[in-house]
Amino acid sequence: MPQISLGETQFACPGDETLLDALLKANLRIPYSCRQGVCQSCLMRCLNVAPPANSQTGLKDTLQRQNYFLACRCYPEQDMTVALPDQQTFAVNAVVIKKQLLAPDILRLVLQYETPLEFYAGQFINLRRGDGLTRSYSIAISPQTGNLLEFHIRRLPQGQFSNWAHDELAIGSPVTLSQAQGNCYYLPGNHGQPLLLIGTGSGLAPLYGIINDALNQGHNGVIHLFHGSRNADGLYLSDELRKLEEKFANFQYTACLSEKHSKPGFAQGRAHDLALADKDSLKGWRVYLCGHPEMVKHSQKMAYLKGASLKDIYADAFIAGK
Repeated sequence: MPQISLGETQFACPGDETLLDALLKANLRIPYSCRQGVCQSCLMRCLNVAPPANSQTGLKDTLQRQNYFLACRCYPEQDMTVALPDQQTFAVNAVVIKKQLLAPDILRLVLQYETPLEFYAGQFINLRRGDGLTRSYSIAISPQTGNLLEFHIRRLPQGQFSNWAHDELAIGSPVTLSQAQGNCYYLPGNHGQPLLLIGTGSGLAPLYGIINDALNQGHNGVIHLFHGSRNADGLYLSDELRKLEEKFANFQYTACLSEKHSKPGFAQGRAHDLALADKDSLKGWRVYLCGHPEMVKHSQKMAYLKGASLKDIYADAFIAGK
């Protein structure tokens, strides 16, 4: 009979019971609702082995790759160590090795981590300073670069963490990290699939990582990035992106300014409006949306109406925290 471990609790799961039923019988509190694998409320992650294939039916491929599964559809076939999605521990130590202003309010923060860390470019990590203050930031670097992490931290007017990172965090200072989370990242296996990426502000961070990861892995389908800002200062890394456009024939970069301007090389309008108007159909495309929550929500709907499959739409809404 398979043995299940959840935190410090261990129990057996009979072969004719789902993991959800076994958890509830063990008086363990776990979110659930439909019990049919539709609502996905009982999403969990297996930490030691691949979960049964049937328990991953209906999940995005990025979640499947990280061994997420639905407890209501899981009939354990072997011992499993499981966790809820929000049970992320701060187990990784890192030090600051680089700080660079990319724009007046955007800081490039590069960390070197000391212990093994699995991640994909585009996922997010919780950064914690010494007094426990914690914020989430997206990874803007490909795993192929070694034991380095890059984040783009936008200074917020009342942001405790962002102002500290900009003004006080010093080279060589320690920072504690959580494990990587999120399903907004590049997944190899379909190198010819066209990719559409739309971001606003520091929403460029995960997209920048995803683009470099895809190109490093030999993606040869069209990759089209639309990055938007109100003014030109917000379109950071534009020189690097234009160099990338020159180097890779399948990569296209459109810098979008929403305020009226006459600057050459910049498109006039909001990034998501221009991106969605540019494509007659998004059938077969993979779409990444990162930035302001309203932009993300609207673009999800419009991308779906343009033909993109729901399973191929990946979203990361940036909600400002203090």
